Amino acid sequence: MPVGVTGIIAIFVRRWQVEVIFSEVRAHLGVETLRKWSDKAISRATSALRGLYSLIILRTGDLLGQGAAPYAAEWRRKSNFTFTDAFAAVRRRIWGGYSSDTLLHDRETPKIPPDRLVRMADALCFAA
Repeated sequence: MPVGVTGIIAIFVRRWQVEVIFSEVRAHLGVETLRKWSDKAISRATSALRGLYSLIILRTGDLLGQGAAPYAAEWRRKSNFTFTDAFAAVRRRIWGGYSSDTLLHDRETPKIPPDRLVRMADALCFAA
């Protein structure tokens, strides 16, 4: 069955989306080559990582339902989450409960200004 130019582009775009997802899963969840592992270890690790991936995606769905938008630079607005964005959004929501009072127990130590703490947490969500 011959495929036209638009069909080839559509196939490429679909494949690209899948490749990006797998690339991000490898980068953020540690799914790498498992050649030297035993069969039992592979099945345990792969199942656990797939479960973690599923939990992140489910939690991201909850965040989207609450109106969360993917993080983007001012000059580039995003309408969809990548896995990196999803992972960072879930981290940010988890870390959002911490304040400078939680982080600094010594009253003689100057507190981190709340706006700076928020910016640091936003940056660390993508770096961790």
